[in-house]
Amino acid sequence: MSEHIDSIKTYTVVWLVLLALTAATTAVAYVDLGPFSVVVALVIAVCKMLLVALFFMHVRHSTKLTRLVLLGALMWLGILILLTLTDFSTRGVLGVPGR
Repeated sequence: MSEHIDSIKTYTVVWLVLLALTAATTAVAYVDLGPFSVVVALVIAVCKMLLVALFFMHVRHSTKLTRLVLLGALMWLGILILLTLTDFSTRGVLGVPGR
């Protein structure tokens, strides 16, 4: 198995993009976007996660098995988020007994 080594320029560009996305996350925290504040913050967080996984964890140069495991983990995360959102969206539908 031959290892692929990225250049310092690539790592520097990714690092600068991560810094810019971190600044964008901080800026979004101070701007009132209403219900979209969480959505924008999560989109930025997913972009940062992809950059770290692809470049610093070398997923883009890994085997198909590693990519399959990553896809399974992302699907599991999606299931957990979906179940959490369905629980949150049905709160208060039946009411609280005794109130």
